[in-house]
Amino acid sequence: MKRLAVICARSGSKGIPSKNIRPLQGKPLLAHSIDQARLSGMFDWIAVSSDGEQILNAGRDAGADFMIHRPEELSNDTSPKVPAIRHCATMVEREIGQTLDTIVDLDATAPLRSVQDIKGAVSKLESSDADNLVTGMTARRSPYFNLVEEADDGRVGLSKPPATPIARRQDAPRCFDLNASVFVWKRETLFSKNDYVLGDNTILFEMPEERSIDIDTELDFAFVEFMMARKGQNID
Repeated sequence: MKRLAVICARSGSKGIPSKNIRPLQGKPLLAHSIDQARLSGMFDWIAVSSDGEQILNAGRDAGADFMIHRPEELSNDTSPKVPAIRHCATMVEREIGQTLDTIVDLDATAPLRSVQDIKGAVSKLESSDADNLVTGMTARRSPYFNLVEEADDGRVGLSKPPATPIARRQDAPRCFDLNASVFVWKRETLFSKNDYVLGDNTILFEMPEERSIDIDTELDFAFVEFMMARKGQNID
């Protein structure tokens, strides 16, 4: 079983400039994901995909095996992420002269995941007949109970009205917030040219809320700094 971990890190972050190489607990943000990939023992190779030389250099310094320069058309604000992961996997296969079995995207902005989260997610997909796997946490709001949509006339209603009204959120079907932490693909699925993460045969690996923060704002970054200091940088 040949596995590749991919860390995608664009240089054009607008919410937090240069966030992927911003220092977090003494190392660039993306280095935490590289460390987790290595410590998991699950991967034959680790690759960083980026359009920025500073990011690629930081990935090299952190111990990634391949630094893949992402083309401009896969690096703008509107570019979906799946083609960038597919491009990275293609470049790595050319370098190693082998075909991968499992490709795992570890989002650079989700450093609170644990090594066990990575192991659990990869093992769950590989032991199933599913095509790919996403990670998520129990949603705080339910479309069946307290998540509403606004109509053109200003009136609101449940996003997903149940056939029978639900009096308690605990009685609603379980719903999850995707946390953009770990994405796992079987190779044939990733290379199917479908650029969507969710398909007809996607499964989920549940993670707790305290390991599900995706850094998008300064507040997110501050919270992650607090959590990592509180846990003493324990990423096991």
